[in-house]
Amino acid sequence: MAGLNLLPWREKEREAKKKQFFTLVGATLLGAAGMVFLAHLYMQYAQEYQQGRNQVLETEIASLDLQIKKIEELDKTRQALLDRIKVIENLQSTRPAIVHLFDEMVNALPKGMYLLHLQQKGTLVQLEGKAESYARVSSYMKQLDASPWMNSSNLNIISTDSKVAESDGQLMLRDFKLDVTQLLTQGGEENKVAAESKPGGGS
Repeated sequence: MAGLNLLPWREKEREAKKKQFFTLVGATLLGAAGMVFLAHLYMQYAQEYQQGRNQVLETEIASLDLQIKKIEELDKTRQALLDRIKVIENLQSTRPAIVHLFDEMVNALPKGMYLLHLQQKGTLVQLEGKAESYARVSSYMKQLDASPWMNSSNLNIISTDSKVAESDGQLMLRDFKLDVTQLLTQGGEENKVAAESKPGGGS
């Protein structure tokens, strides 16, 4: 006759399954926690790596900005030097013209006429003086127009306010103001104009 098992095997099986379930849940939670931890470590590493790259880029950008600033300063210095060189070259080229300007003004000045004031603004020369007659002013203007170094004389004003005592009476002097344009040439052109202005020049 077969024996009967009267032990509570159902309760034991239920307890075994319960333990198995909690073990499985615990292992799952532990695995999930490990994956989250690893993901956190990876994200932290990626963030630190990107921050390092950003720092390198910021350093390089700052270095490039400094180099650009130095280049701009060098460009400004270069431009200032070029401007100075240009001014010096202009002064060198116009220096003979200034000598010719005064020489022509003295040679063209007729008797009975003298200058009181001379002012130059670029190529425009402003003259002020006194003359004994209108004819002397007109003659002076013609002489200036005929000069190879000046052109386009223009009479601005003439008056007869000044008086100079003479032995036989009062001599009326006429105040005049006129403008004349200075012809500036450089190098060979200047020499050519000077040569052509001489008697027999340009032949």
